[in-house]
Amino acid sequence: MSNATARRETPGPAGEHKTFFGQPRSLANIFGVEMWERFSFYGMQGILLIYLYYSVARGGLGIDQATAAGIVGAYGGGVYLSTILGAWLADRMFGSERVLFWSAFVIVIGHLSLAILPGVSGVIAGLIFIAFGSGGLKANATRIVGTLYDEHDSRRDAGFSIFYLGINLGAFFGPLLTGLLQTTLGFHWGFGLAAVGMTIGLIQYSLGRKRLPDEAREVPNPLPASRRPLVIGIAVAAIVVVVVLVLTGVITAENLTLIVIGLVIVATIAYFVVILTSKLVNSEERSRIVAFIPLFVVNAAFWSLYQQQFTVITIYSDERLNRNLFGWEFPVSWVQSINPIFVIILSGVFAAIWTKWGDKQPSTPLKFAAGTVVMGIAFLLFLFWVGGGPNSTPLLAIIGILFVFTIAELLISPVGLSVSTKLAPHAFRAQMIALYFLSVSLGTALAGQLAKLYSPETEGIYFGVLGAVAIVIGVILAIISPWVLKMMRGVR
Repeated sequence: MSNATARRETPGPAGEHKTFFGQPRSLANIFGVEMWERFSFYGMQGILLIYLYYSVARGGLGIDQATAAGIVGAYGGGVYLSTILGAWLADRMFGSERVLFWSAFVIVIGHLSLAILPGVSGVIAGLIFIAFGSGGLKANATRIVGTLYDEHDSRRDAGFSIFYLGINLGAFFGPLLTGLLQTTLGFHWGFGLAAVGMTIGLIQYSLGRKRLPDEAREVPNPLPASRRPLVIGIAVAAIVVVVVLVLTGVITAENLTLIVIGLVIVATIAYFVVILTSKLVNSEERSRIVAFIPLFVVNAAFWSLYQQQFTVITIYSDERLNRNLFGWEFPVSWVQSINPIFVIILSGVFAAIWTKWGDKQPSTPLKFAAGTVVMGIAFLLFLFWVGGGPNSTPLLAIIGILFVFTIAELLISPVGLSVSTKLAPHAFRAQMIALYFLSVSLGTALAGQLAKLYSPETEGIYFGVLGAVAIVIGVILAIISPWVLKMMRGVR
């Protein structure tokens, strides 16, 4: 047994070690910081799109709806794209634990910017800080959870499902409370509540960070001191180039989503090439990375549909959904709390199923395939309400559809987080998780770009085509799953 493995928390005889729902105790600390980060993230995102396209008279900025949806998609893609930076800083300079702490601090600054600064300036400053902070936190929180388990610990998928429960507790309460403040006091009060939530998360994490395993602080592939000036120079140059492109009109709100999609594709190819050709990666690790390629593609397809909760489904909830509840019209953002309710209820069920089945549970490729097929079915369910008038779709319909969303999500999302830690080469542990989040980034940016094609007049074609494509992609992965599993070299 390696020293790193020995340091992990494992439950021994009764009373020997405290556990968190049968999992390592330190999972509770990461559970908490991720819960509050998601509270702030989804609370803010629950009102962001309508803040962008609502008229000034309604407290918004009055931006064109398609452009606003593209901005939200590009921002979401940027969050996951920035996991590259957060993971690189962890693997090469500071270790995951330190990067997570400072990323949480940056997120607080971002939410405060949205709450305090007026107009477009507040949006720009806030979204930039939140994107960079969230990217650093997400990759490294996942990486730290992975350090709590041995590679073949059968509790791993269950542990990630519990971790996912924390994510969705935050995702449930965030939109509810920020949406309530937005409708009663205004948008900036809602953004302010998000800042308060992230501050609580930062304090909570600070109190328990010393109990984390030493491996969480490890720098797997330290950057030589002689190369640090070069890295700093490249970073400064990149910032200057982006500023110049924005000021000269090359980067605009209208084309931002396509730019993010292009950057993600380039970054993905570069990352796969760097890792696959690295001398620090052995033949078994290289095979596992190759196996991750089809999972990456399928995951991107899944998230391009799922993340439309924050683009198309937000617009759908505003314009097509009957939100009348006993004579009171509830906030648009509340629809985004429906999915987390189901995740909270079902994540424990899925964790129990995977734990009970143990080694007999379906392989990761089959879980990915099933999740994508179910996601396609969810989109096809919208077809039953095509052609209705404004705000005519019954609330029970969207509840049922989002229930199917949740089944798909629990088949693929916590499993994807888990497999990224299992397939990761030693020298690229946090960066392999960043590679996973690049697939989420690509899917999220695509969700923003696809939203530009949506309209109530063409929604039948929109939901039908996307649903059918997702089902086909899932079936293809199921067919090639034996080959993928073989390339995973013992990882299921």
